[in-house]
Amino acid sequence: MFDREKWNEILEALTANTFRTLLTAFGVFWGIFILVILLAASKGLENGIRSGFDGIATNTMFMWTQGTSKPYKGLPKIRDYSFRNSDVDALKQKFPDLLYVSPRNRLGDFNGLSNVVRGTKTGAYTINGDYPELVKQEQMDIVKGRFVNHQDILARRKVVVIGSGVISELYTNAEGVVGTYIKINGINFMVVGVYKKKGNNGGNAEEAQKDIYIPFTTFQQAFNFGDKVGWMALTANDDASITELKPGILAFMRERHTIHPDDERAVGNFDLFAEFQKVQDLFNVLTFIAYFVGTLVLLSGIIGISNIMLIVVKERTNEIGIRRALGATPGAIRSQILLEAIFLTIIAGMFGIAVATGLLAILNMILASMPSEGMMFINPSVDLMVVFIALLILVGSGLLAGFIPAQTAINVKPVDALRAE
Repeated sequence: MFDREKWNEILEALTANTFRTLLTAFGVFWGIFILVILLAASKGLENGIRSGFDGIATNTMFMWTQGTSKPYKGLPKIRDYSFRNSDVDALKQKFPDLLYVSPRNRLGDFNGLSNVVRGTKTGAYTINGDYPELVKQEQMDIVKGRFVNHQDILARRKVVVIGSGVISELYTNAEGVVGTYIKINGINFMVVGVYKKKGNNGGNAEEAQKDIYIPFTTFQQAFNFGDKVGWMALTANDDASITELKPGILAFMRERHTIHPDDERAVGNFDLFAEFQKVQDLFNVLTFIAYFVGTLVLLSGIIGISNIMLIVVKERTNEIGIRRALGATPGAIRSQILLEAIFLTIIAGMFGIAVATGLLAILNMILASMPSEGMMFINPSVDLMVVFIALLILVGSGLLAGFIPAQTAINVKPVDALRAE
């Protein structure tokens, strides 16, 4: 490995026909370049999609009531029912693996009629009754003041948290927001906070900031909802899966509301964790495809090197015969051919990694100068482990490319090699 004469021979052999050597090395360069670029592109897409889940408790499901579709215990086939406050406590006791059980109610004039007034300005907005845990389950930052807290829940305080979409329509630019009052369906509420929603779908757009949040208990009292719960957001602990808990939760709710055990329609649900897992599975498939395609392209380059090395061995048959006649062992001949193949493969591959890394650095500089909100492609990159794997692939590929030519070289008898023209 550290024989200077041996490396001089390798360099002389590779530079004897420079153009042929460059064309041969290009196959390996292109293969490793494509492999790194594909993996980085897959990672960039994954980062972009994942940014859309930032701030969301992905181990979450949503549950709401729907009309029944089967008769049960003397009750009619089609009937309506509602979740109640008692269902929330029952779920917490029955399923200790649930981290948050957040009951929610919603009120809004979806025909566009104004339901919020401030001075002479009016607007139509969606009013949400929520618990404090909501900020841990949704993509929301409190940029001024605070969100609703448990004291608001206990005291049924008439407080409200609004977004920039509401502020732009009901306030002037110079006005302070926190501490002011707005009127919802004729009831005064004090603004205690301002939120900003995040995500890929226009996180800073005012249209995404027009929901209004008030304490859940205040909502029920102010708008005559009694103890009715419109829907729930349920988040499991980190060491539990909401998808695995879901069948038991749905069965429990059907039992509490005297619904047929096989009535799948009666309790509507959306499993966010299951959807997130589908996205994760897609990322795994994309990564596999990147490795598969990149490896095939790299393999084509390796085959090219192997073919060229066979030609080189054929051209150097006379030289090999002389070395064998002078006492060179088969191992020495084999190691010479293998080192030439490995050297060419590693140099070409490392150059491919360097070029791909430089291209990714330029691309990341361009992406960094662009607004990140709404982008589906963020920070394409590969980690050190991928580079290490690529190096192993290069070493293995070099051995593979040189093995057959090396065996061909040592199988030539010295007498036959000396006779070769």
